[in-house]
Formats: sequence, C-alpha cells, structure tokens
Amino acid sequence: MNGPGRDHRRLAERVLRIEAEAILGLIPKLDERFDRAVEALHTCVGRVIVTGMGKSGLVGRKIAATLASTGTPAFFLHPAEGVHGDLGMVARGDVVLALSNSGETDEMLAILPPLKRLGVAIVLLTGNPKSTLARQSEVVLDVSVAEEACPMNLAPTSSTTAALAIGDALAMALLDLRGLRPDDYAALHPSGTLGWRALFRVADLMHGGDTVPMVTEAASLRSAVEEMTRERTRSAAAGEARHACGMTTVVDAEGRLVGVITDGDLRRLHLRGGPLEGLRAADVVSRTPRTIGADDLATKALEIMEGKITSLVVVDESQRPRGVIHLHDILRAKIV
Repeated sequence: MNGPGRDHRRLAERVLRIEAEAILGLIPKLDERFDRAVEALHTCVGRVIVTGMGKSGLVGRKIAATLASTGTPAFFLHPAEGVHGDLGMVARGDVVLALSNSGETDEMLAILPPLKRLGVAIVLLTGNPKSTLARQSEVVLDVSVAEEACPMNLAPTSSTTAALAIGDALAMALLDLRGLRPDDYAALHPSGTLGWRALFRVADLMHGGDTVPMVTEAASLRSAVEEMTRERTRSAAAGEARHACGMTTVVDAEGRLVGVITDGDLRRLHLRGGPLEGLRAADVVSRTPRTIGADDLATKALEIMEGKITSLVVVDESQRPRGVIHLHDILRAKIV
C-alpha cells in the first residue's frame, strides 16, 4: 500500500523505536544514584511531593498517582501554584521528587528557595545533570535522551517517556521495599477490577465440606468414578453452581491426600486396555497433584491452573483435603 497511510505508519514506527531506545538507554545509568533516590524516598517520614511544569508536570501527576497507589504517600504540587500559596502543603520531613528536562524552568527555580528553607531533600529527574536545579538537588537522576521522537526534535516525547519510566522504576522499588502484598494493594483499590481481583481468596470460591470429592486408596474404581460424577451444589462468592467435579481426591487411612483421579486418568486407563474389574483407587491415582492453600489468593490458583489443569485440591497444613477449586469457579467470579 502506498500513500499517506503508509507514511503515517512509518512515522509511528519511528516514534515507537526512538522512545523504546530512550527507555533502554536508561539502563546503563542505573547506578548508586538510583539507590540513593530510592533510599531518600523510602526513609521519608513525611510525604513525597512530586512537582514539575508543563509536560513534565503531567508526567509528575502520573508518578505521584502510582506512588500513592503502591503504598508511598505522595501528591502533586504545581510549581506555579506553589509560589502563590500551595507551598504550604510542604512540611519538614517531606521529600520532593522534581521533574525538569532542562533543569532551568523558571517556575521550578522559583520554588527552590522556600524548599531549601524547609530543609526538604530534592530528588531530581532531569535531562541536564549540570543545570541549576541539579546543583541544588540532593540526588540527580540523569534521564536525558539522544533525541525526541518529534520529527522536529522539539515536542517532549522521548524525554517524557524516559522520565515516566524512571518514575515507575522508583515506585516499584519502593513497593518491593515496603513488602506490599496483593491484599494491601486491594485495600488501596477498594473499588474496581483491581481491588475485586485481589480480594478473593481460594476459601471464598472453593467447594468444601461434604462437597469435596473423596475416596480412600482401598475404594473400588467404580466407587471412584461414582464420586467423580456425583453432582454438587454450592452457593458462594462465585455464584451458585451445580456440576460434577470430574475428579476425586484419594486419601490414606489418616485422611491425608495421596493424589487425585481425573477424567483424563480414566481415559488413559481405558486406552491402555486390560481388565478394569478389581482395580482400586490406589491402582489409578496420580500421586503428584498440584495443591494450594485456602488462604492463598484466587489469582494464584489461576496462575497454577492456566493452560494446564482445571482443578486444584485445597489442603491444610497436614495435607488433608479441605476443598477443591475449579477454573469455572474463578471465571464465574469474574477475576479474569
């Protein structure tokens, strides 16, 4: 295809390549200054104040939102509003995360003196490590790029992408240091799909109690098949369901899990031929089943099952079956 459409795609490809290269170009710059930046933000006893002007400010708003949503108290301060009273939001013990590609932005320079009087540390993301702002900052992260993706090399494109990427890297390092768990993340996102997905645990969705398919090792194969095909009804967070599990757990005399028998095991047994009469569950059982705990997140169960199996046995600390969770239960709960 010739014409404008092809030219646009060629330009788009150039933009994406340049911006991708800008991000990759940051990797060699990850040195002790990045560690110091993480440390300054992590040990902050107040809040992280993110600030920037123009496009840098827009990127700063996103970084502030990401920090706050991953456990680091943060908000955005517009530098122009800052010199007209909003600097009252900043207090001793806070840390400023500043963004300025040139490092010479007038509005950013204007808020420097009052920030210095408060004694707050400044972590700067800049494309000009020798700038005025850089000289006044405690930690300077070089986010300079070889070129903007703009055909005129003017509009902030690669530079804003690079700053945003480093902001995300800082936020993820802090998330890791704080040991944020999925349920902590859910508490910060009580509404919407993110919180919904993270809140469900296996215990909320599993088939438990007398609905757990179970036979002993000594049970006949016929009894095992009957247990696998017995329909069960359960009403829970996933919604009311009535279906056969298509598998059964096999336990020893003390009730500990030995393994499982699945529809697949029966099909393979049939294809091998030979007499089925007289076989016991112990003769057919698969002895290395995948298991999960009741307190584990349903998303973890989905990760284990995806593309491989459709059911997991839920066991307690003594390896006794407490329930079974099926892929359909997770899908019904709209976790994916």
